[in-house]
Formats: sequence, structure tokens, C-alpha cells
Amino acid sequence: MVTKSAHDELTKAKVKQSKHLSPLTESAHLWSQTHGKQSGFYPLSQGMDALGARLRLTEQAQFSIDIQSFLMKNDYAGAIMMNALLNAADRGVKVRFLLDDIFNFTSDRHLWLIDRHPNIEVRIFNPISRRGVVLLNILKDFKRANRRMHSKSFTADNAVSILGGRNIADEYFQLNDATLFLDFEVLALGPIAKDISTSFEQYWNHSHSIPFASVSGISKNINLHIVRKSVAERLQRLHTGNYRKALSNQLLQDLIINRETLYPADAQLFYDSPNKLLQDFNIENMEVASIIRSLLLQSKQEIVMITPYFIPGQAGLNLLNTLNQQGVRVVIITNSLASNNHVSAHTAYARYRKKIIQTGAQLYETRANAIRPRKFGHSPKNVTLHSKAFLIDRKCLLVGSMNLDPRSLIINAELGVLIKNQALVSKLAERTIERLVNSSYRVIEHNNKLEWHRTVDNQRVIEKKEPLATIGRRFKAWLMHIIPENQL
Repeated sequence: MVTKSAHDELTKAKVKQSKHLSPLTESAHLWSQTHGKQSGFYPLSQGMDALGARLRLTEQAQFSIDIQSFLMKNDYAGAIMMNALLNAADRGVKVRFLLDDIFNFTSDRHLWLIDRHPNIEVRIFNPISRRGVVLLNILKDFKRANRRMHSKSFTADNAVSILGGRNIADEYFQLNDATLFLDFEVLALGPIAKDISTSFEQYWNHSHSIPFASVSGISKNINLHIVRKSVAERLQRLHTGNYRKALSNQLLQDLIINRETLYPADAQLFYDSPNKLLQDFNIENMEVASIIRSLLLQSKQEIVMITPYFIPGQAGLNLLNTLNQQGVRVVIITNSLASNNHVSAHTAYARYRKKIIQTGAQLYETRANAIRPRKFGHSPKNVTLHSKAFLIDRKCLLVGSMNLDPRSLIINAELGVLIKNQALVSKLAERTIERLVNSSYRVIEHNNKLEWHRTVDNQRVIEKKEPLATIGRRFKAWLMHIIPENQL
């Protein structure tokens, strides 16, 4: 029996603890009390939801924000993110931003802006010298420059994370008039967020993680107020119409107050060590690749693979043959030539198409004009598949930053999570299979030639050449044969 004095002390302790909890840490704490070691997940398939969730997390964070990204552009998405981080830092939130270097297209001037804030620290992973011609610097030290951190994560207060395939650029968040990247992430609450924080710490504290101030050649005489004002002016132009709806997205708030339900799941984080980028290529360093292979071989019924770039190599073909012999249905969804943002990757993949089909796998390619009506955002002219996910036996979901190509599996460092929840995975699998008819071509081998099949108004349409691809793009794909496959 608890005495009144003991009860009063317990109440005071809870009140004291609550004062040290942000809304996010309190939500994670309540979740753990109910679900124990299971984490909570919610799929983020719409770009506006993904952007809105990031903004809400940034608003509600009280202690820390940790961001790891492969790419950031000097566009509206980049401006939105920088402004949100500056506002959080103004409130006293400690922000750490770890960005890979080679494909970072934002300006050093804007990175310098946020790095100058006393509560924000920017580090560049494996940077290339800014002196002279950058391309020559890359070629001069290509062995090192070729190894990249491809991981992406966003964690607030070590309590709630977003993990998946999105970089920080307009096309990932439905902010681009020309191109929409079909991408996929999960919002994660609970123990898995702490695991993501642990992986972030490994990269943040690694010898190749260099403070931005040591990398940049930006003049220290630039007026911080002027640069910040220019970002604010860009955002002011953005606060209209559909953009305003995106920025006021309610998804995270709905999750917190239970209008939307998180999926409880046993989960496992897996990631390559940053030391992978310092060592020679060997199977012992390929943590993510090894886990993917092991999980696929454990499948009993069905695997749906969604990947922007699919270059299986002989080892991948052997795996597909083994799965076929085990009676596993394999559905592969990847980009067509017209939808692929990396023509060189398509060139390498195209060499394997017939062999992939001969393993018994069902092969689908995304239609570049597969635009569905959207609640928010523009209606871009071109669609590119950028999701990276595996749906296994409608019970397990692997989602993360990894593509199925030599660069992701062997060369770069990747991050992903395995989620075990049958309700979530079944729903995603059913929705994915259902949309194949309207969003993609089924690639068939007929008389030793490839055909692209789709259904329009209940009529089968058969294409004999790469559908929707221009002559110029086909020529470029042919020319890209000169690039070694192991670099793609």
C-alpha cells in the first residue's frame, strides 16, 4: 500500500519529469509504457506529408535535431529546411546537420548561414577541397571521393525519427513543376529512434566528418543578417496556395492525438559502418547488403522489390533463381528509361532485363507520365521512382536509403530498418500491386525480344521500344555503355 506522503512524492517526481519532456519525448515515453520494446511506425508516401512531418518535428523539438543527408539543393525545400532549423535554434534547440559532400548542390553561403548560429553545427562528410576546380580535385583523389555516405535520417529530441529515401530537394516534396520523385519513408517513434540516434553519433564523430568551418572558403565578413533576410524573402514568396497547405500539414499532430494510428512493430535498424568507406571492397564490410540477402532468402511466399536502380549482377541473378526454385513469387518494380534520372544506371540494368525475366521474376517499369491526381502540390510532367523498399511475405518491410546496385551495396554507406507488422505490410503490398496496372509497364520477353505491356481502357497496349523515351535519351543510354558497371 502506498502512503499519502509516498504518493505525494511520486506525484512530484512525475511532475518534475514532465517538465523535462518535450511533446515528442513525452509521446515516446507514453508509447513505451504501452508497447514496451516495440516501436511505432507510420508510412510517408506523399511528399507533402513528409515535408509537413519534418516541419512539425522541428517546431515541437525542445532539445535536439539531428539530420543526416546525402543531398541538399539550393531550392525551396532547402530554404524551408534552413529557415525551420534557424527558428528551432533561436528557441535553444541544439541542431546537428551532417551532409555528404559530392552531390551537395546547396551553396556554401547558405550552409555558412546556419553554421554560424551558436546552436547549429554543420559537418560535411568526406569533403573535397574547395580550392581550384572541384572536378579536378575529385579526379585527383578519386579512390576516396568515390566513397559516399548515402544514408538519410531526421531525428528530433532522440524520440521521433524519419528514415527512408528522401533527400532535401523540391522534387522529393512535390514542390517541383517538372519532376516528381515517388519516394517512401517511415516516421518512427520509440526505441528505434534511439537506435537511429546511435547510428548518427557514429557518423557524426567519425574522422571523415569535418566541421563546415574547416571546409568552406566563405568570407567571414559576410553579413549574417543579410543572408538570413534573403532566405526569409524566398520563403515569403512560397507562403501561398498549395505550399501553405504543405507547411501547415497536420499529420504529426494527428498522430500525437491519435486521430491517426501508428503501427506497433518489432524493428531492427541496420547500417553500414562509416569505416566501410575507408576499406577495400569485401563482403565483411557490406553489412546492409548481407542483411538484405539473408532476409530475402528467408522468404516463403512473396517478395515485392521497389528500387530506382536495379543492377543485379550475376550474384543477384543467382539469388532470383534460388527464390524461384523455392517457390517464392518475386515482383520487381524499377524505373523505365524515360523515368530514370540516371541514364547510366538504366544502361547497366538493361543488359540484365531478359535474364531477370528468365529467373521467373515479374518485372515492371514505371511510366514517366504516370501522374495521379494529388491533394496538394503541382502536377509535374515527369515521374521518377525513387522509393527503396522490400515487402516480404506481407509481414516484413525493409525501407531505407539502399538501392539494388553496386554503388549502394558495395561502394557507399547505407541505412535501413526492418519492420515486422503484418497489417502495415499487407496494406502496402496490396496498394502497390493494385497500382501497377495504372502506373507501370509489365516487361515481357517474346520471341527473344522485349515488349512493354500495359492496359488502357481495358485494352492491352504493347510497346516494342523503350516507351516514352526520346531518340536523344535512347542514344544517351547507348553511349553510357562506356561506364564500368561496378561504378553504378
